[in-house]
Amino acid sequence: MKSALITGITGQDGPYLAELLYEKGYRVYGLIQGQNNPKAARLAETHPYVEILSGNLLDLSSLMRAFSAAEPDEVYNLGAISFVAYSWENARLTTDVTGGGVLNVLEALRFYQDQTGKQVRFYQASSSEMFGKVQEVPQRESTLLWPRSPYAVAKVYGHHLTINYRESYGLHASSGILFNHESPRRGQEFVTRKVTQSVARISLGLQDRIALGNLDAERDWGFAGDYVEAMWLMLQQHEADDYVICTGESHSIRDLLTIAFNEVGISDWSHLVYSDPKFFRPAEVDHLIGDASKARDKLGWSPKVSFEQLVRMMVQNDVDEQSKLSTGTRS
Repeated sequence: MKSALITGITGQDGPYLAELLYEKGYRVYGLIQGQNNPKAARLAETHPYVEILSGNLLDLSSLMRAFSAAEPDEVYNLGAISFVAYSWENARLTTDVTGGGVLNVLEALRFYQDQTGKQVRFYQASSSEMFGKVQEVPQRESTLLWPRSPYAVAKVYGHHLTINYRESYGLHASSGILFNHESPRRGQEFVTRKVTQSVARISLGLQDRIALGNLDAERDWGFAGDYVEAMWLMLQQHEADDYVICTGESHSIRDLLTIAFNEVGISDWSHLVYSDPKFFRPAEVDHLIGDASKARDKLGWSPKVSFEQLVRMMVQNDVDEQSKLSTGTRS
């Protein structure tokens, strides 16, 4: 039985990846920070097969203990401070966790391999935000990186460090440059979930309007459940490499709003949405769209869920969730 260690397992992608690995017969370990972390209890309830380990990306010794406990064949580093807007508010912590955390995991992995002689395969969660001020359209593995936020800068550091450790120490270390991927499990602070949850609440008479930032920003959005399969496929290859993972389609926030409101029977949403300057980024990333040809050709990977299906899935989930919450409140 293979063993896998996942950092950031309580984020959006971690549970999907844990489910995929468990279905494939892996023993799954998840790293969670702190004592009595409420996220640990929720994970134990929803994913009882995950063996929870205590650790912190900023604490190398805790990572080394986690490696010794899990004895992993594969390590998936999903841990990060991943909300871009927050990275301007706390650039230091974002840099330490999202960038420096990669260094600590790689060092723990290298030490574990040296001590045991076991070869471990490593996945680093890189991000399309690294492209920032895009230098070509679409973006591919060879596109120049031009990060536009502290978060993106930290991701660039982790990305290049993964390449450096692969080239310097011969580690089987791969990076997935994942474009925006969403799901009903997306945090409420992210724009897609903010939209679908607000649309659900508006349809139920629980909210009047939505305040958003730049409605013309465009992203290449896919389904998180599809993207974790690409992570796993990267670590099944004979040689480690870096891959862009995306749909190859770009949609604006306006497109997102149109599909979401249509799902609840509202065709004209112009009076229900307004643009608030406080939600604009100091340095905007206007247009991201990727080219996943390499992943398609080498990994045999392609997305299964369309953008429209994704948005409808999220709205339906939030209508159901908000209906239950509002009923519970009234009762």
